[in-house]
Amino acid sequence: MSKNLSQLARRKSVEHTLFQELVLSEQEQTPQGKAKLAKAFLVGEAIVQGTASFYDFIEGDNANKQAYVCNGSSCLCAGSQDKVVDKLSEHFGKGNVGHVTCLGRCAQNSAFQIQGNNFSADDIDNLASIAKDPKTQSKEHYHVACTLDEPILTAEIDNVAKYYQLFTELVNNYSVDQLLTKVSDSGLRGRGGAGFPTGFKWRSCLEAQGGEKYIVCNADEGDAGAFSDRYLLEQRPHAVLFGMLMAGYLSGAQTGILYIRDEYPDAIVNTEKAINEFVALALPMPNNWQFRFKIIRGAGAYICGEETALLRSIEGQRPVVSVRPPFPTQSGLFGCPTVVNNVETFGSIHFILDTEHTGEQSCGAKKYLALGNGKSTGSKLISLDSAFVKPGIYEVAMGTPLAEVIALAGGFSKSIKALHIGGPLGGVVPVSKIDELSVDFESFAEAGFLLGHASVIGIPTEFSMIDYMAHLFEFTAAESCGKCYPCQIGSTRGQEMVENAISGKQAIDETLLNDLLETMQLGSLCALGGGVPLPIQNILQYFSAEISPFLNSSNTKVQEA
Repeated sequence: MSKNLSQLARRKSVEHTLFQELVLSEQEQTPQGKAKLAKAFLVGEAIVQGTASFYDFIEGDNANKQAYVCNGSSCLCAGSQDKVVDKLSEHFGKGNVGHVTCLGRCAQNSAFQIQGNNFSADDIDNLASIAKDPKTQSKEHYHVACTLDEPILTAEIDNVAKYYQLFTELVNNYSVDQLLTKVSDSGLRGRGGAGFPTGFKWRSCLEAQGGEKYIVCNADEGDAGAFSDRYLLEQRPHAVLFGMLMAGYLSGAQTGILYIRDEYPDAIVNTEKAINEFVALALPMPNNWQFRFKIIRGAGAYICGEETALLRSIEGQRPVVSVRPPFPTQSGLFGCPTVVNNVETFGSIHFILDTEHTGEQSCGAKKYLALGNGKSTGSKLISLDSAFVKPGIYEVAMGTPLAEVIALAGGFSKSIKALHIGGPLGGVVPVSKIDELSVDFESFAEAGFLLGHASVIGIPTEFSMIDYMAHLFEFTAAESCGKCYPCQIGSTRGQEMVENAISGKQAIDETLLNDLLETMQLGSLCALGGGVPLPIQNILQYFSAEISPFLNSSNTKVQEA
């Protein structure tokens, strides 16, 4: 069925998608509008309704609210949101306030959104004036620092025309094979968390049979605590566009799609502006090859950060995870060969392929390879939340000791007992383990953690770890696409088990919990259900004394703790 729907969606192309009609037009969200869309896209009305009902911002209890409060892990740990909820509810009425996870304002917290505009820090104290004019400038501030001799992702782009001259120089002086070899030789691996070799992925798409191919930038940065993608799209959008342009040329694609989450309005505006600047350059293209960019605006679904769910979302289907193989490079968007990469991955390409000022013997690819530990190369952006004295975005070489990054940020701003690194599915690292870790995929994996997107949230000493476990299960249960039972049912049962223990209703059967976590790890189709057991297991391992009062192998009521 999904293959047929993909082909039907292909008729309209990315310029006219069912999903964007639903997102951008309130009229199309009415029963009459949905019936009209079903007829236009040659699908049943149930398909349109099924798609619309999946997203937080289209239908459901959380749609069309006057204000939204961030309920992400960072704001939760900061303890800032009770005040925000109270003030928003007082002003708009409790029924008019929804929630969102997360707004990427983790450096300041107290995050909320009004009419598509984001706010944080002390903005809540000026709610009356903001409500009158939601376009009021937010007081957001975060640090941006780089420890490299030559910045890669944080480098300033002063002259846009000159920046894109590199593309013309490369296509005129190197073959596709030579340029793909440079990308592979750099050791660049996907920065979205999976760490898959970028050069291999692009070459796979090039070699795939298909007259139509696509490049998709996964900018659905939904990991709580992560705001590096937002930084790049707001401050360095041309670095991302250049990477997508090169990916298109090297894989044979002529369309680049940026799927940007609705929670990042400034990223959408600034990227659209950058696209217009690129078009105005009218770069000469080789052999009548052309490349166009298209922004797809998300609608509040964390699972769309998973590449196959993201592709189904663009097509206008319910964004559920697809079984692989086939992989997207063989059969992706509309059933065509597709490259899907993260924002930061594309942002690294200009440096890797740049030969200006360096010469062939010390080109960007070799410089990039020289950074890191040989397996994890280049630089990495790290998002540090308000638990640090100087929260913000830090660009460091792969392999940099984690303790060095924390020192660079001035240390902790409060008493911290653990760091949650890599988003909701990342590991919970006790402070005692910090000195053993370095910023690379291997170090974290060997220690039983996950670098992921490299978001870092500080969990305060006084914050209850059993409450944090409940938060993680609740998040997974709410965001599961529902396709596989280990994730959908497993996360719900996990949430019930933990909440029953917290309330004193029934202790957690430790054997049953371990069986549940193993089933989720082994049986889930994607990293959502398969990943959440990691932080839960870390908490059980390193904070056993705190959790043990809630565990009981005989499955009796919890003893008062």
